[in-house]
Amino acid sequence: AYIGVNIGTDVTNMPSPTETVALLKAQSIQHVRLYDADRSMLLALAKTGIQVIVSVPNDQILGIGQSNATAANWVARNIIAHVPSTNITAIAVGSEVLTSLPNAAPVLVSALQFIHSALVAANLDDQIKVSTPLSTSIILDSFPPSQAFFNRTWDPVMTPLLKFLQSTGSYLMLNVYPYYDYMQSNDAIPLDYALIRPLPPNKEAVDSNTLLHYTNVFDAVIDAAYFAMSYLKFTNISIVVTESGWPSKGGSSEPDATPDNANTYNSNLIRHVLNSTGTPKQPRITVSTYIYELYNEDLRTGPASESNWGLFYSNGAPVYTLHLTGAGTLFANDTTNQTFCVAKSTADSKMIQAALDWACGPGKVDCSPLLHGQPCSEPDNVVAHATYAFNAYYQKMDKSPGSCDFKGVASVTTTNPSHGSCIFPGRYDLNSLAYAHMYSMPNYFLV
Repeated sequence: AYIGVNIGTDVTNMPSPTETVALLKAQSIQHVRLYDADRSMLLALAKTGIQVIVSVPNDQILGIGQSNATAANWVARNIIAHVPSTNITAIAVGSEVLTSLPNAAPVLVSALQFIHSALVAANLDDQIKVSTPLSTSIILDSFPPSQAFFNRTWDPVMTPLLKFLQSTGSYLMLNVYPYYDYMQSNDAIPLDYALIRPLPPNKEAVDSNTLLHYTNVFDAVIDAAYFAMSYLKFTNISIVVTESGWPSKGGSSEPDATPDNANTYNSNLIRHVLNSTGTPKQPRITVSTYIYELYNEDLRTGPASESNWGLFYSNGAPVYTLHLTGAGTLFANDTTNQTFCVAKSTADSKMIQAALDWACGPGKVDCSPLLHGQPCSEPDNVVAHATYAFNAYYQKMDKSPGSCDFKGVASVTTTNPSHGSCIFPGRYDLNSLAYAHMYSMPNYFLV
């Protein structure tokens, strides 16, 4: 299972595609979903290896769903023009079409079929899957999950849609929002159950038909979708969650849209997905998930929460610090371990020089920034140069115990030793990533 992120663009001072890709790289994000097929964004993602879901916007579905030629043109312009340089792995045809654009529902499956045919003609159908993100609101009686079924109004669409997904080896795209389930439950759903917090066994929800135990809303909703598909005799289609998240701020009627709850939900969700444990019904089938979303989209209308789902502000600063210590490099904006390794100015200079020589030699640190004329050549003394090399080694070793000692001539500090244009490893490298407008930012980006 993997974690991805959605990139919405209703943002004042939207970062450029180059800046956005720099942020993705700094956060070790390898999967993204775009809400369109923006050419400049796809070009910026080229040669990064980042896996990309591109989207057909809802306003283009009617045209594509009624014309094979229109679909082929869309694929030629937005897909074939960018592969293989850009690693496009899926096409999301619309978003929540059944609930947000019901007049396009009759041609939705045709749109998927026409786009898939164009991929077949280009020999890309194995590499690029085609699906359409659905809202979980089309699932009725979702608890207990075993009783769930799709709103029968949509049977004329759902059955051919699931047939298409099954025959092409694609997956059901689902937008799962425990926040809204919790908000609409009139206190029937406990907050901890929505936030994927650990629950004592007596607080778990039990499906009386299957006796499966549920510890969170997310799993229960996924299983409701599995049961709804099996009700229509489809039992081998996997699910990818194309959106899930929690807002960090809301209006007076949204008291649980807080940074702490957003942090808790997204941190727990990331850990839960990456555990690869699946759900109670399908424990061996992982559910990869895309967090909604990368940036706060301040231009979105509606409730205050609408513009506060992002992990980052448009200037690249984190909205909050994810509780992901020890979870690897994904979303590395965890500043709780913001430490650096420096040379002790009181230590013997010959010992410091010997340790510096080792770091730049056998230690395999890139010491080229210390060469004459390079950003870290000044001040030209052994303590300053050793501090750069020691810290580079310490960060390279993931700050492991003992990696900042160098026979007693180094120590750990929380003070960032970067100065002028000499940016120490461990800080987001602003020069090389063209994030010039973020120079005044604190040290958020730990690599």
